[in-house]
Amino acid sequence: MKALVEENVIINGNRIAYGVYGHGQPVVLLHGTPSSSLIWRKVIPHLTGTGFKVYVYDLLGYGLSERPWNPETDTSISGQVPILEELLTHWGLDTFHLIAHDIGGGVAQRFAVFSPQRLRSLSLIDVVSFDSYPSKRTKQQMENGLKSLIKAKDDVHRSHFKEWLLSAVYDKEQFTNASLNTFLEYISGPIGQGSFFQHQVRHYDPRHTMEIADRIHELGKLPVKLIWGADDAWQVVDWGRKLNQAIPGSELEVIEHCGHFSLEDQPDKISQILVNFLNRYEERPANAE
Repeated sequence: MKALVEENVIINGNRIAYGVYGHGQPVVLLHGTPSSSLIWRKVIPHLTGTGFKVYVYDLLGYGLSERPWNPETDTSISGQVPILEELLTHWGLDTFHLIAHDIGGGVAQRFAVFSPQRLRSLSLIDVVSFDSYPSKRTKQQMENGLKSLIKAKDDVHRSHFKEWLLSAVYDKEQFTNASLNTFLEYISGPIGQGSFFQHQVRHYDPRHTMEIADRIHELGKLPVKLIWGADDAWQVVDWGRKLNQAIPGSELEVIEHCGHFSLEDQPDKISQILVNFLNRYEERPANAE
């Protein structure tokens, strides 16, 4: 599968892979775990085709960005925020629309709370929030220790996480024929398997979102769109409703026949929702009320 991020920049000593597409109003896309920027591949053409310039990248420790050898490198939700800030400087962006999925939504929430004046709008798709993560199954694995998982045989690891990834979608056949193997490859093999636990799973810690839970209502000063898969088994719809209630004026749209990787299940429908939402605020001053 062709990569979306073919340019690179060094940020704080680490290489970040990114891509820029189209012309017009700036939109930044944040992916989650255990995916990569590829999850946006069917959304980007809709955005660029309707007058938006898209900035997309792989989080540090994910996809085609660097997998740091130093275990002390902070690739947590909080640690990803300064990387985003440095990328914005590199791209020369002052204000922009921000769209995020899954763990990327945690990064987006922290950025929005601390730098609301930079956002023209905020769209959150099946995101983590409050203490909605990790799942019971993942939490049990973490409590049992990650070392044994890091050292698991490749075929055992791949079989387990293939099943796990399939639970993220509604249309399993479509996902299997599309990007399943690519996402699985990113978190497998001699580098991917260890990196996955070191830089992703190890940081599944709700403190990053709970630290801002008492300020999440402040996002009501921004245009906020919440999009959720009705069949999301990782972040159930109730979490979307809780966010909707916590952010005054936010809009929640629930999509049927759609799982946690909603951008795999219903990319065209989500793209249309996003385009319609962004167009309403294209000329809106940042952080206007």
